[in-house]
Amino acid sequence: MRLLIITILILSASSLRSQEADPLLERIDLSKIALLNQTDNYITFPTDIGNIEPLIFEANINPSFIIRERQDSNLIGVLSTQIRIRMYNEKSFPVRTPSYIPGISLFYLSPQSTPSYHLVFFGKIAHHSNGQEGPVFNENGTVNLIDGNFSTNYLEGGVIKTSQNKRHNALKVFKSSVEYHPELSMEKELRSEYSSLRWNNSWTAYKIPLGPSNSAKRPHLSLKLETSLLLDGYQDKEAFDFDRINFGLTFYYHPPFLEEVGFFAQYYRGMDYYNSYFKRQLSVLRFGIMTEILRF
Repeated sequence: MRLLIITILILSASSLRSQEADPLLERIDLSKIALLNQTDNYITFPTDIGNIEPLIFEANINPSFIIRERQDSNLIGVLSTQIRIRMYNEKSFPVRTPSYIPGISLFYLSPQSTPSYHLVFFGKIAHHSNGQEGPVFNENGTVNLIDGNFSTNYLEGGVIKTSQNKRHNALKVFKSSVEYHPELSMEKELRSEYSSLRWNNSWTAYKIPLGPSNSAKRPHLSLKLETSLLLDGYQDKEAFDFDRINFGLTFYYHPPFLEEVGFFAQYYRGMDYYNSYFKRQLSVLRFGIMTEILRF
């Protein structure tokens, strides 16, 4: 794993050699920053390495709709309709209990922002369920993974800071937020089992390809580090239990000969985020194709 991380960092550094800055970096508006707060669209290859069942694929589909008065608005909304599915490599290739995560977010651009630095505050209301109506737990106390009901609503609020590295023609984004699942909005059986208070952080660097400044571009390379600290007393875990930390590292490469998609490699360690599978700790390395939401 250390060798993988070192390799990714070396590849990223080699691509960030000095170049003239692209003026597209100065055209980042609030709508682009808001889209950075949405999850990417991706589909994995059936080559996951780690403690997860053999999958044909995992896919995340997240069309997002911007609500704004005009392009230069300092306050905008985003309606997201995220769906995440896993197809299992079993008889009939079942797709079990997809995750439905619709939400609406508000983003406010601080007056302190400049063309090369943006400070954005955001708030979000979202729902996470799997569309099932069976009992959450089986009679033996295990989680019902076939048709067990999973449902929670949550609030999230935080800050996004963007800055530019013109020398390397790169965009850096830091996001920090607190996520809270009110007890009354969560399925009763989940209240002591599912973490309801989290501190989420992410740091991302996007390498922008050079070219005609009037052309639409996706990042050539990006590197994203994500962490989530589970703060509440769910499942009676100790205060310093390592299982309270979710960690993800994603490396993305967009070949110049492809229009819409690129390739990614991701390592994730932490609580399984796939609805009813929340009691499992994942440690998995995966590969696939992804469409970056950000376009310049």
